Amino acid sequence: MHEIKSKTALTADPGSLLSLAQKVLLIEARAVAELAERLDGSFVAAVELVLAAAGRVIVIGVGKSGHVARKIAATLASTGTPAYFVHAAEAAHGDLGMITRDDVVIALSNSGTTAEVLMIAPLIKRHGARLIAMTGNPSSALARLADVHLDATVTQEACPLNLAPTASTTAALALGDALAVALLDARGFGPDDFARSHPGGALGRRLLTRVADVMRVGERVPQVTEEVSFTQALLEMTRGGMGMTAIVDATKRPIGIFTDGDLRRLLGADTDLRGLKIAEVMKRNPWTITPEALAAEAAAKMEQRRISQILVVDNAGCLAGALNTHDLMDAKVI
Repeated sequence: MHEIKSKTALTADPGSLLSLAQKVLLIEARAVAELAERLDGSFVAAVELVLAAAGRVIVIGVGKSGHVARKIAATLASTGTPAYFVHAAEAAHGDLGMITRDDVVIALSNSGTTAEVLMIAPLIKRHGARLIAMTGNPSSALARLADVHLDATVTQEACPLNLAPTASTTAALALGDALAVALLDARGFGPDDFARSHPGGALGRRLLTRVADVMRVGERVPQVTEEVSFTQALLEMTRGGMGMTAIVDATKRPIGIFTDGDLRRLLGADTDLRGLKIAEVMKRNPWTITPEALAAEAAAKMEQRRISQILVVDNAGCLAGALNTHDLMDAKVI
């Protein structure tokens, strides 16, 4: 086999490559900034059209616009607006039956003249569905057919030939994100709703997992009263394996905590431990959290306070459990 070598790769100047890459990023950033300045009542009309729809949002396109359309549909669906992608060419061969009169169709075409999209646009209108067009040509046939037109015009592509869809696809993607976020806000879509749409992976765990789901309870929570000796408290801390012991009063309310970090500092101070009571060396007014709080909130609180354990109290202020960073790591919250 003959080895094929790229002369371009061998002679490429690193400085030129970086310069070109920076130019691409600046062109695409400018395209999005110009898009923001151009937003008008048409955007509001598009949001209201989707909010008023009894059906779903169908996002269509072909080619690079099709890839962008698929991502916009996914973003809408994950942020509270039921949506799915239909390839315009497939719609012309049967998938048009997926669209009902209660739906809103968002059609993407930078030129506004894409044959596959224009073929089905009149049929969409005949079905009774509403049509939002996202194009880079406000006077195009697709823009004129639409109930609402979203102008995604860019002054130039980032491609040196001004041909490959680059800035135009970035602008369309950003406009789709703006639409999804505006709808999210209008629907009052919150963190709990988002978690239900993302039950898998780290995102779902962070948004759905409560302290009650991961905390240790009962005998697994090391605890002593303030009357016990330092030695007894140390034995309880060792038994519990949490790197701490809670100190509670007669009503089970936590009044203090003693951790392995406190022990190291105590030993470093060359303190005489004989005859000590735990009340003499415990930290009073320990940080606490409720079982109903998000586990991610507990993680943030522990990080902020630079602590490795936190006590959990019920509505009456009594000790209900405890957790440490290992518990959060095991639950994949952190």
